[in-house]
Amino acid sequence: MPTGGKQWIWRGTIRGRRVDLGLGGWPYVSLSSARQSAFEYRKLVREGEDPRSFRSRQGAPTFAEAVSTVIAIHEPGWKDGGKSADQWRSSLRDYAIPRLGRLRVGEISTADVMAVLLPIWNEKPETARRVRQRIGAIMKWAVAQGHRLDNPAGDALGAALPKTSVAKRHHRALPYAKVADAIATVRASRAHWATVAALEYLILTASRSGEVRKARWDEVDLDTATWTVPADRMKMQREHRVPLSDQALQILAEARKWSDGTGFIFPSVTGRPLSDNTLSKLLREQGIPAVVHGFRSSFRDWCAECSNAPREVSELALAHVNSDRVEAAYMRTDLFERRRGLMQSWADYVSKRCLDG
Repeated sequence: MPTGGKQWIWRGTIRGRRVDLGLGGWPYVSLSSARQSAFEYRKLVREGEDPRSFRSRQGAPTFAEAVSTVIAIHEPGWKDGGKSADQWRSSLRDYAIPRLGRLRVGEISTADVMAVLLPIWNEKPETARRVRQRIGAIMKWAVAQGHRLDNPAGDALGAALPKTSVAKRHHRALPYAKVADAIATVRASRAHWATVAALEYLILTASRSGEVRKARWDEVDLDTATWTVPADRMKMQREHRVPLSDQALQILAEARKWSDGTGFIFPSVTGRPLSDNTLSKLLREQGIPAVVHGFRSSFRDWCAECSNAPREVSELALAHVNSDRVEAAYMRTDLFERRRGLMQSWADYVSKRCLDG
């Protein structure tokens, strides 16, 4: 070298082009070490690999480091208050990191991933499925970063793992005829007024928990009896208009009396939004055999069996997106007025059963 230093160089042909790659400086790298590296490079080329990519993968992060990086990348897009990030961390910490954590992402093989999954594949199939999916996401990131060429949690692994026949589990839901009894039970409880009101409002509007718990007064137009949920609180990231029944408006009128100036319709005792577990805890304490999300199923069953509403009206009431892309491209309306009649009928049905009870 012009400076007087000496450098070992491997000269080879990769995909028809001559390439010079440094092997290190003498005397820090001996002749025998340089020859061994050159041999490994020639072997990689014969196997169809590019030694430059191999060297890049050698400097790749460990799996544990990659987990933190990938979660940090995706977390801003998860609109559940950190719940998904916590689930990713805990599942990978418990099942994947003990075996894969210290390995560099470029070194992990399909056999390594299988060794993580096999002990739980039949015993905890849903957990195993999620762990595989999350390992796959880490590996796809590693591919995109140039740390490896394939996803060891992909199709080859799927073909190697044993078949499972686990029935899909749905959210626990009440028959629609028992929803009114649940409301009456909750009303009779000693729970905080905002918790009780939020749950009944959720049932009447067939909404998701996060949409209701974080609802704000500036989202409600009392003159038109409309609640507009912003896109950033919707599962599909689309603004959703909810027609408010007379009963839902009565709940809002009562909630207005308790307004604490925070802007939240159903604030907790601390003035912040109700927590994710608050409504679930209320159902458990009152012995109601359902989860909060299950009331959307109760509403959907009622729509199918007790109303004459077309399927698309019922689905839009639940803020479901049309899975038929062609049909969705031509249907630009949200059938708001037709949904208004449906939501009023649902509220009347629930309220009448409450009164009859």
